[in-house]
Amino acid sequence: MEGPTIKPYKMSEIKSKLLRPALTSNFICEFKPPSLVEEFLSQRTTAGFNGGKYIGENQELIQLSCSEATLPGSSLMTHEINNDYTGVTERHAYRRSYDDRTDFTFYVDANYFVIDFFENWISYVVGENLLSAQDQTRPPQLNKNYNYRVNFPEQYHADALFITKFERDYDPTEPAQKKEPGKDRPLTYQFINAYPISIASMPVSYDNSQLLKCTVSFTYSRYVRSKNFRQFSSDPGNIFSPLNNNFGLQPLPGNIGGFSGAGFEGFAPPNVA
Repeated sequence: MEGPTIKPYKMSEIKSKLLRPALTSNFICEFKPPSLVEEFLSQRTTAGFNGGKYIGENQELIQLSCSEATLPGSSLMTHEINNDYTGVTERHAYRRSYDDRTDFTFYVDANYFVIDFFENWISYVVGENLLSAQDQTRPPQLNKNYNYRVNFPEQYHADALFITKFERDYDPTEPAQKKEPGKDRPLTYQFINAYPISIASMPVSYDNSQLLKCTVSFTYSRYVRSKNFRQFSSDPGNIFSPLNNNFGLQPLPGNIGGFSGAGFEGFAPPNVA
């Protein structure tokens, strides 16, 4: 195989290739909990919390409040093979390993809705009750013999957690047929089996007032990328099952469970290592 070709470049060629970099300040996130968590949030609303309002008028508030997000990463797990060749150490990949969490930072509104929303989601994960069975005027967490039972993962795992990265000049109203395939399209990450695993402490002080921020870490099983905005659905059974080929995707040669076309990145189903 030949090396790179040395040749002169015109300034117009350099501008077209290098002077349109991606910027970090254009993105949007979406957080939609599973139905059982939404029901719990609604119950919490009647108990004086604001989390349940996410279902109604505050659906966009949490999206616009997200000031920082982390695009996820992954790595290949390898076996080390020594001395098959003299003085050579080889590493053969056998599995793709995803990051164990991703972080989101939010501006907290004056009604503390963001804090309520994620605190209540975590409360549902660990099965916290709203009020004590003995005393309906106080939370059961105040009892000295307080205990709880954690819910099943299927009840609090969410597949509708998205980060969409786009550029300032992206026009969502432009027909997709006019766009060159793979270009000028937002990059969407969908997280599978995601739920909030921690909420960072939020210092407050009498010093100069600053915006209060809340950082929430989500854990997840894996992520899937797409170059078609809103291609994904909140129902993973309609997309991720190789039996439900809704987008007319064709298997990639030699890639078990992989798909191509429609801006979809090839991936293997969960039962394929």
